[in-house]
Amino acid sequence: MRLVIKIAGALLDCPETVQEIAGQIAELCNSGHELLVIHGGGKIFTATLSRMGIASFFVNGLRVTDRETRDVAVMVFAGLLNKRLAGAISRAGQPAVGISASDASCFLAEPIKFEDQPCGLGFVGYLTEVNLHFLKAMWHSGIVPVASCLGLGPDGELYNINADHMAAAAAEFIGADRLLFLTDVPGVLDGNSLLHAVCGSEIENLVRQNKISGGMILKLEAARRALAGGVAEVLIVGGALPRAVFSAGNGLRCLGTRVLPMVLNSARLPLAETQEIAP
Repeated sequence: MRLVIKIAGALLDCPETVQEIAGQIAELCNSGHELLVIHGGGKIFTATLSRMGIASFFVNGLRVTDRETRDVAVMVFAGLLNKRLAGAISRAGQPAVGISASDASCFLAEPIKFEDQPCGLGFVGYLTEVNLHFLKAMWHSGIVPVASCLGLGPDGELYNINADHMAAAAAEFIGADRLLFLTDVPGVLDGNSLLHAVCGSEIENLVRQNKISGGMILKLEAARRALAGGVAEVLIVGGALPRAVFSAGNGLRCLGTRVLPMVLNSARLPLAETQEIAP
C-alpha cells in the first residue's frame, strides 16, 4: 500500500516524539508499505524568523514570503527539520533520505495569486507535479523519502508550500491509498469531544460555528481535495498517541478523525476516552 504521512511541525519539537514516530514509520516500511513522508515546521520557522528580526504576516492562513523569508524557509525546512527527521528514521533501522524540491525536480510548483492581492504572496506556491519515477527508485531501493514543504517554480525559484496542501496534492499525484495527517491533538475536536468522522459537506458548518479554526481548517480542506483526487482514505491522528501512526497506517482500529467525502453525521467520542488506542 502506498501511504503519504504528513507530520505537523509541532511534533518535531520533542526529540522523543520524533524518534517514536520514526520507529513506527520504520515498522510500516517493514510491513511492505511505500511511504512518502512530508513535514511542516511553521512554529520553528516563525521562531527562527523572530530571532532574525523578520516579521511574519499571513493572508488566508498562508504566510507572505518575501525573498529573505523564503531563504530562511529553505534553511529551516530543507535543512534542520528535514535532516533531523530523516536521521531519526534512519536510526530506527529504515534508511531515509531528506529531499527537497530541487533534488531531481521532485516537487514542482506554481506561485499562488489572489485577486485581492495583486502582488501575490511572494514565494508561496502550490504543488503542480511530483517526480514519481524518482520516488519509485527510492522505494525500490528500500529508502523512505522525507520531503520538505517546498516546490521548484518554472522560474527556477523555490516556493514555500503549505505542508497540508502539499501532502494532499502529493497523495493525489502519486496515487496514494491512504493519507495520514499527524497532529499534536487527537484529531478534529468539537469542544471536549473527538469527531470520529467528518464529511466534506460538514466543513463549512464547522467553520461557521467556530468549532474548528486555523490550521485544522487547512487540514480539512486539504483532506477534501485528496479525496476528490482519488485518495481512498484520509485520517487526522494524534501523532504523539501510543502506536497511533502504525495503527492508522495499517488501517487498524485507532482513535482519530476519518474525513469522508459523502454526507454522514459525525460520531463523537468523549475526549476522556482518547487515551484508549489499539496496541
